[in-house]
Amino acid sequence: MRLENSFEVPASPEQAWALLMDVPRIIPCMPGATLDEAVDDDHWKATMAVKLGPISLSFKTDVARESVDEAARVATLSAKAREARGRGNASATIESSLTPQNGGTRVDIVTDLQLQGAVAQYGRGLVGDVSGKLVDQFADCLKKQLVATPEEAAAAVETQAKPVGGLRLGAGALWRSFTGLFKRKK
Repeated sequence: MRLENSFEVPASPEQAWALLMDVPRIIPCMPGATLDEAVDDDHWKATMAVKLGPISLSFKTDVARESVDEAARVATLSAKAREARGRGNASATIESSLTPQNGGTRVDIVTDLQLQGAVAQYGRGLVGDVSGKLVDQFADCLKKQLVATPEEAAAAVETQAKPVGGLRLGAGALWRSFTGLFKRKK
């Protein structure tokens, strides 16, 4: 499944690129993610916590920097995740590109996501909508990393460490899909 998301950050492309290249600093900005280990300059181990109502899922994730084009400001990461209790796997290739825009920087993220096992049962529309909300939270954390004091940036990362509440995000996605049916008929 291909997911495309964009957001703007109030920083120069140079500042945004420096942050994007600091993977240990941006992993904790992903809701529910914690950095477990920096294996080397291009490989990391992380844990992603997701809560779906009464069900808690914990994904052990290997993250690798696959390619970097500094001149074009395009970077590609891969992630391979295994649910700790065997309920499914996920793999993703994430390409991020930066372009100057409105005195700041536009960040475009294209994710090629594959889900297997129980995690694959949630459906394309729901996953796409939930991913948009996660990217919004990720973008807010990155913005704070770029413009906040160190204390404010640390608080933003601490907020993101809470498990992703999939039920709340999923319910919101279903509601938007439902209300979208009525908006299209007008």
